[in-house]
Amino acid sequence: MVLNWRGLSNKFVFSLNAKQKLFLRMKRYYILPLVLSAVLVASCGKNGEKKTDEVARNETSLKDNPLMEKSDLPFEAPHFDKIKNKDFKPAIEAGIEKKKQEIDEIANNPEAPSFENTFVALEKSGQELSRVLGVFYLLSSANTNDTIQKVEEEMAPRLAALNDAIYLNDTLFQRVKAIHKKVGDLDLDKESKRLVNYYYEQFVLAGPNLPEEKKEKLKKLNGKRAELMTKFSNTLLAAAKESAYVVSDADKLKGLSDAELQSAKDKAASHGHEGKYELPLQNTTQQPDLQKMEDRDARKELFEHSINRAEHGDSTDTRDIILQLAEVRAKQADLLGYDNYAEWNLQDQMAKSPKAVEDLLSQIVPAATEKAKNEAKELQKLIDASGKDFDLEPWDWNYYAEKLRKAKYDLDEDQIKPYFVLDSVLENGVFYAAHQLYGINFKERNDIPVYQDDVRVFEVRDKDGSSIGLFYCDYFKRDNKGGGAWMSNIIEQSYLLDEKPVIYNVCNFHKPSKGEPALLTYDNVVTMFHEFGHALHGFFADQKYPSLSGTNVARDFVEFPSQFNEHWALYPKVLKNYAKHYKTGEVIPQELVDKIKKAATFNQGYLMTELLASAQLDMQWHTISADDDVSDVDQFEKKALKRTHLNLDEVPPRYRSSYFQHIWGNGYAAGYYAYIWTDMLNADAYSWFEENGGLTRENGQRFRDMILSKGNTEDYNKMFKNFRGHAPDITPMLEEHGLLED
Repeated sequence: MVLNWRGLSNKFVFSLNAKQKLFLRMKRYYILPLVLSAVLVASCGKNGEKKTDEVARNETSLKDNPLMEKSDLPFEAPHFDKIKNKDFKPAIEAGIEKKKQEIDEIANNPEAPSFENTFVALEKSGQELSRVLGVFYLLSSANTNDTIQKVEEEMAPRLAALNDAIYLNDTLFQRVKAIHKKVGDLDLDKESKRLVNYYYEQFVLAGPNLPEEKKEKLKKLNGKRAELMTKFSNTLLAAAKESAYVVSDADKLKGLSDAELQSAKDKAASHGHEGKYELPLQNTTQQPDLQKMEDRDARKELFEHSINRAEHGDSTDTRDIILQLAEVRAKQADLLGYDNYAEWNLQDQMAKSPKAVEDLLSQIVPAATEKAKNEAKELQKLIDASGKDFDLEPWDWNYYAEKLRKAKYDLDEDQIKPYFVLDSVLENGVFYAAHQLYGINFKERNDIPVYQDDVRVFEVRDKDGSSIGLFYCDYFKRDNKGGGAWMSNIIEQSYLLDEKPVIYNVCNFHKPSKGEPALLTYDNVVTMFHEFGHALHGFFADQKYPSLSGTNVARDFVEFPSQFNEHWALYPKVLKNYAKHYKTGEVIPQELVDKIKKAATFNQGYLMTELLASAQLDMQWHTISADDDVSDVDQFEKKALKRTHLNLDEVPPRYRSSYFQHIWGNGYAAGYYAYIWTDMLNADAYSWFEENGGLTRENGQRFRDMILSKGNTEDYNKMFKNFRGHAPDITPMLEEHGLLED
């Protein structure tokens, strides 16, 4: 997923690098509040206004603050060795004040509006704030603490107010509108014209044409929305931590390997539970360990810890936040003249409308649910054949699906993992595939400070040896890290600002005990390829203007490069280069590879149905109107799943409403469908590669030139059609998932 703090939804986010991506991206993008928060309403002051008391108070604390100046490290990489928690608040406050002054100067410029004094000036504004937030949002998502969370909650309202001071600034909008009216007559290059249209669209969607009374209401709603998003993220993080599954009896975890048991024991000890075992929760409903745990009661307990994590009626319960947030978004849309939030949010997406999303999802639901029901029957037969007397439940699915997979394909995850060593997957798989396709190379940089000991840093170099950017990778789960996996930028590529991308990938893999290798599941491997696909999208950015650069594209396009990159994980030339046994060095046997491929469509009914269920929950929450009275999260969820024909008892949503970080805490509101939409794009694009020789430098260069380097400079449908030769076709995706009728 991508956490894109600049381009994923600028409608309520000012044009600067903020909490990105995520997502996540769908990860994917981001994770975390994309649009920050606020109940405070601020406005830009007049030119020549005296320093605010706040700035005066902070002058002392800004002295020697490493966030106040550009870093002297390569690529302006952050000085994580010097940055302290106390540095963030004064630096953000100073950045806000500077941004306000710059916006005021642009809006009140006595000269006639021009492209340079309006749009270029907007792109150059807020660099100090962007620099601080690029670092801050990395840490708040991947390595947070009480201080950072407090700063985030404090600053969110003020950042949202700053956003309003820009996009609801009528004086500024009149300049934008004046240039937009005559853009066709101006001597501008293609990207510059796109920037004019982009800003105009963002302003219009933000509501600058509203009467002042409605603007004030919208400002308050914008602030409340941002405040609630931040609150949801922090509450959910606490909920997941509190709901970790802790047991005293190792027999309850029978089925886990000795290394996994030791890891669970170490985790428990680190939290003061000496002699016990702890299984931390990942952000999805189903938990990885459920496919191994033999004790059915323990499976049920772990599953219930997961599915009820944020519904205990205490301080970690998120349901009241959700009700408030859904209501606020519906009211925002109503004020802006739209029937619902989804209708407003999809205006600048590839899909364009909720109807287009519904049309896509409805094409897949019957085939996916029918396949899932047939899979459930197979699993029930397996249960019956084993002499057990119970009906299949959600906590049984992964356990018996793994048994069935072994029986049908003789495929055992424990047979595969020894060939998937994290470092080899990264360097000999992910990096190798990128080199084969795009000619790029990677050099580890041990001289760049990191924010946590597990983090590695690589310099990325192009085929001609020139430096492209810097890549941080942070793969192991921590209690102070958000769930899931995502990519984002600390610094975004821009020729205007003379900046190269500094990008990170964050995942949540189990960290092995000391001295043990980090062995991955095949799903983990795919996740690494996926997130690096986002990174490639950022590294190959070739834009002048930061707002249009790299991954700052529509949500239903941003997952396309990442999902496409997953295909290379099993590509023979790539697989044999990285999949080597950690003890013997033996390349993964073709027999195992064949089993992985044959099992590719196994359990796809379940996986697609849980994904569709979450996508529809998202759309149902965001198609309520301002007049709808929703008072019970669980009842709403049940009715929504029934209405969309996705209420299968054995197949819960991948994310239930109460822990759906993508839509309540990150930038995927009314956008989670994008994972399915971009899956269609990626499968169709890969079919082109298959038709034209597969993994070759020529093909990679074509994809880089026509997709990865374009950013948000062209119409997405046109961009895809130029590459593929026709509009997106759903058939390759259905075929890939085994959902086509025989």
